[in-house]
Amino acid sequence: MANFSKSHVPQFSVDVYQNEFLPEGGREVSAIVTVTATGGGTVGSAAAAPHLYAPGEGPSAAVAIMVDCSGSMDYPPAKMRGARDATAAAIDTLRDGVHFAVVGGTHVATEVYPGGGRLAVADPATREQAKQALRRLSAGGGTAIGTWLRLADRLLSAADVEIRHGILLTDGRNEHESPEELRAALDSCAGRFTCDARGVGTDWEVKEVTGIATALLGTADIVADPTGLSADFTQMMETAMGKEVADVALRLWTPVGTTVRFVKQVAPTVTDLTARRTESGPRAGDYPTGSWGDESRDYHVCVEVPSAGLGQEMLAARVSLVVPEADGAVRNLGAQGLVRAVWTDDMVASTSINPQVAHYTGQAELAHVIQQGLELRKSGDVDGATAKLGRAVQLASASGNADTAKLLAKVVDVVDASAGTVRLKAKVADADEMTLETRSTKTVRVKK
Repeated sequence: MANFSKSHVPQFSVDVYQNEFLPEGGREVSAIVTVTATGGGTVGSAAAAPHLYAPGEGPSAAVAIMVDCSGSMDYPPAKMRGARDATAAAIDTLRDGVHFAVVGGTHVATEVYPGGGRLAVADPATREQAKQALRRLSAGGGTAIGTWLRLADRLLSAADVEIRHGILLTDGRNEHESPEELRAALDSCAGRFTCDARGVGTDWEVKEVTGIATALLGTADIVADPTGLSADFTQMMETAMGKEVADVALRLWTPVGTTVRFVKQVAPTVTDLTARRTESGPRAGDYPTGSWGDESRDYHVCVEVPSAGLGQEMLAARVSLVVPEADGAVRNLGAQGLVRAVWTDDMVASTSINPQVAHYTGQAELAHVIQQGLELRKSGDVDGATAKLGRAVQLASASGNADTAKLLAKVVDVVDASAGTVRLKAKVADADEMTLETRSTKTVRVKK
């Protein structure tokens, strides 16, 4: 881990939204923790103008682009063409001085550029050489995504940089290695680089692609039409170029007798971080959040506290942010938030639900019932699928999640959105169903 240049590191702030009042005997405390980073490089700005930073002024970064070159990428040929064009567009978006490599993925991983187990450094000459190398990409062979990730990890780890990022494109199922082999590769790469994953076409497995992005703290999406790849890759690379600080962890300290029920990111997407805790001292644990630029994210923290008498209050949890230093130490980013518990006999105070907590509880349920509904639909359980997807329509309508509501309307006919009354459509395009499943975890921010 390289030392961070202070000119790049954004300022972090933590805001806590909760109802701290508990009834007599109450033990569960929920809070929405909003983490905001400001004052670094705005996400995308460096990429929109690759020479914005003077040499050595931008955060040092390395990027590996993994392109599926399996045989199915030739059916139709537009997929392989789209992948080459998209990778070229991403390379054009690299900031001068960023280390990069292109990996071709089949049942084995191949260094397409620069080769020799090394990374190139982006400048006009290397960008042009990389784009020339892309023209030699052709489709053939199988799919073993774990080998692509392991090669990307080896290449990225060779660079002494602050930000390490991968972009992975696939069009098919991971048929040439076992799920256990892919999981082992993800486990070995987790915490070493972040990775955005994209599925092109409709022959890939949603859970594989979203699983890669979740494990490596990146984004997942579908690009059903290969002609949309260039715009998507450009946007992904712009966002990667805007990242200023890597390996930020949410540190949660709780007092004696307190149990952490869960820690979830709830905006801009739902990601359960509970099982990813690493112990960081007495009654403290760190939850990984990946790389940050200028942005804001929301987290739902739920803890169970020891019961106390009326009128008593306690600190239920303290939230702070930390990053690792080059010498193995950890640096506190100076922002913290406090989660409190106060016991009261005021029924109105103790039974009211904080609007932020209520909103994101609904958004997490929305993601869950969409996934359940689509599974039931695939298994032929019409009544079960109708009930779950009806509830999803109701939740999307109530929370103002218009994007998800539009995606649901391509899978069900909505009779009454507020009541959740729907009918399953007899025919649904594969792309529409996969888009809904892939984007089911995307949330809308609560209006504060």
